[in-house]
Amino acid sequence: MKKTYKITGMTCNGCRTKVEDTLNQIKGVQAAVTLETGEAALEMKQDTSTEALQKALFAKGDYVIQEIITLKDGTQEILAAVHVDHKAHEVEVPKSMSDHAGKYFCPMLCEGDKIYDTNVGCPICGMNLEQIPAKKIVKTVYYCPMLCEGDKTYDEPGSCPKCGMDLVAKTLSIEPEDTTYKDLLKKLQIATLFTVPIFILSMGDMLPGNPVSKIIPHTVSNYIQLLFCLPVIYVTWMFFDRAWTSFKTWNLNMFSLIGLGTAAGFIFSLVALFFPSIFPDDFRGEHGTIHLYFESVAVILTLVLVGQVMEAKAHSRTSGAIKELLKLSPTDATLVTEQGDEKIDIEKIEIGYSLRVKPGEKIPVDGVIVDGESGIDEAMITGEPIPIIKKAGDKVIAGTINGNQSFVMQAEKVGSDTLLAKIIEMVNTASRSRAPIQKLADKVAKYFVPTVIAIALITFGIWYIWGPEPKMVYAFVNALAVLIIACPCALGLATPMSIMVGIGKGAQNGILIKNAEALEISNKINVLITDKTGTLTEGKPSIEKIVSTSETYTESELLQLTASLNQNSEHPLALSFTKKAKDEAVSLIPVKMFISLTGKGIQGLVQGKKISLGNTALMQEVQAVVNPKMASEVHAQQSLGKTVSYIAEGAEILGYVVLYDKIKPSSKKAIQDLQNRGIEVIMITGDNKNTALAVADELGIQNFFAEALPQDKLAEIKKLQDSGKIVAMAGDGINDAPALAQANIGISMGTGTDVAIESSEITLLKGDLGGIPQAIQLSHSVMKNIKQNLFFAFFYNTVGIPIAAGILYPVFGLVLSPMIAALAMSFSSVSVILNSLRLRSTKL
Repeated sequence: MKKTYKITGMTCNGCRTKVEDTLNQIKGVQAAVTLETGEAALEMKQDTSTEALQKALFAKGDYVIQEIITLKDGTQEILAAVHVDHKAHEVEVPKSMSDHAGKYFCPMLCEGDKIYDTNVGCPICGMNLEQIPAKKIVKTVYYCPMLCEGDKTYDEPGSCPKCGMDLVAKTLSIEPEDTTYKDLLKKLQIATLFTVPIFILSMGDMLPGNPVSKIIPHTVSNYIQLLFCLPVIYVTWMFFDRAWTSFKTWNLNMFSLIGLGTAAGFIFSLVALFFPSIFPDDFRGEHGTIHLYFESVAVILTLVLVGQVMEAKAHSRTSGAIKELLKLSPTDATLVTEQGDEKIDIEKIEIGYSLRVKPGEKIPVDGVIVDGESGIDEAMITGEPIPIIKKAGDKVIAGTINGNQSFVMQAEKVGSDTLLAKIIEMVNTASRSRAPIQKLADKVAKYFVPTVIAIALITFGIWYIWGPEPKMVYAFVNALAVLIIACPCALGLATPMSIMVGIGKGAQNGILIKNAEALEISNKINVLITDKTGTLTEGKPSIEKIVSTSETYTESELLQLTASLNQNSEHPLALSFTKKAKDEAVSLIPVKMFISLTGKGIQGLVQGKKISLGNTALMQEVQAVVNPKMASEVHAQQSLGKTVSYIAEGAEILGYVVLYDKIKPSSKKAIQDLQNRGIEVIMITGDNKNTALAVADELGIQNFFAEALPQDKLAEIKKLQDSGKIVAMAGDGINDAPALAQANIGISMGTGTDVAIESSEITLLKGDLGGIPQAIQLSHSVMKNIKQNLFFAFFYNTVGIPIAAGILYPVFGLVLSPMIAALAMSFSSVSVILNSLRLRSTKL
């Protein structure tokens, strides 16, 4: 059996690994844990209680597990945590908190039932606070369109008691807002406000003429730096909490380095500022004062906060695709009863109900038409722009859009059983299942932090035993110098600087990249799955040619007739005719007695002549005979997947028009570039086999799948991933969303749907595949740049730490001056910054 759980208490990839390993050690359990979403997908041979899972996790750390269940309407709810005795606390949402949905509480209940307004962290144990869960409230109310009683709403449909007009339905959606991103952004603004002045005061004298010290004396400047550093520490105190937690659990990571190094720098600076006399002359600078590290502390903390803000922004979008898909589902439907039509909530629909779907409405559930017919826009499922004519006995799908006819359908699948609900679940599952790539810096930190601590302790011991008087001061100062110079200022800059410049470079070229993971994986993809409509093609029908078989009319005159006829039509193909006429400067003629014949075509009087435009069924209705030669020509075009409509005047066929979905000019070159890079390109489309074959042949695509549903695309990607392939998926439609979420890299067209864009990691604003080779090249350049930056960062640490420890003292009698240490740290950071900026000149 498969179950999904919410995990709280994880702060880094080390936590994720520990939780995953702990769960996998439980007999019969296979777990995959995702840090970004804080979720665990478990496959269990036998049902294992949440209490047993919780006990196992508590043995390894302060991790809380809660089961996620899917309700009948497709929404998800997080169950309250189980009672487990741990540190004399019970981990659950107390009943007294049930009315505080959206607020926060400590999962360890350190302060009992105390409620917090924001996720500031528990003031007792330092854990991240847990939000009290609440279901999204979706309610339909009714109001008078004339606003006779202002904003007053009614719970039931009917007529306005004042003016008598029919009330109009309005859907209200209420859900608690996650303020994590906004809170971090506010903290970043405060930190930046104070960090910039500190940086200017500290580094200003490196400019020619010492301009800063001429205005503000060096001693006064030091006290101002301390004053400005305190707010920065205050708003970033969570980093010190995380560092403390990492040492308690011995799960060392970047926060361990950051907390240790900045704390050491701040303590050293405080002692040097208020008790400078205890330091030997070797530690004094040209002003006779000890160099302070307030600016390093503030800059490091602010830069780390920048990374946290970027991460929170990315996380705030993780549910965006789900929200966009939920918008596709209507909130109510029209139930057909013996007493007449009745509006009901979609949750109340049961299998077998008869439902009326009016023109322009979204189909509420999956079912079958029992009365009437209409053109249904199923682009969200198939990706194809031309509506499909449905009549009695044909299946219809929830979320698809009815055309201009009303019909009655019978509900066959409701709630979580509808295809739309399954697509939502596929997107959700695919997003959870993708494991995050462990950061190189965290890998190194796991070994680097204990090594630095060991060196610092050894340094203290050696100086305390064999150092000159005052031994304690030399021992303390040199041990702190090791921790200070090991502080990952350049290391903290190495990745975010390259990512920031790389993302900016991509944006300049119309490539929007959501996160660093997308940049890293793009360099490794070896298979590209691509949709057809809207990705390889324009996604809208265009007129390829008009063929005249009449001696009376030219092709241009037939265009005038058909475009004039279509100016009154709401059919998606109509725009193709009017656009073609506009491009060729063909004027339109007024049309009388226009009529649209569902499933057949359109008719009207143009200059007194009865003109018909449509399929074979319409030609039979007007008794127009298609000769064998024309029929053969039309069949040849249709075999290539093109749409053909006949043009007739009365009972005489004047010719025919060929419509097709035009291939984008950039598609062929992009596919050739990708194939030259050794990347296999596979096309998967919901269109028919003839059209797919024609497009594949023209673009040189060897492998393709036609008439594919969303789950087929998803299954093919999983199959390729299971075989060890790194898969990218390019698409633009709602039907592509599950595949985009499942792929290692999802690439959406900027001209596509919001759902596709939210489900992807990379968006191509220009809407063509030409951006994919550019994104791969950018990925290659950025990853190379990051590795260079990491080399700079560790090179300075490798050289600086032994010098800070005093390795030169026995031979040369020198100890590392704090000023020189500061310059070395600054130079390493400058090297990283300058190297990152080189990415701006990368040719894509």
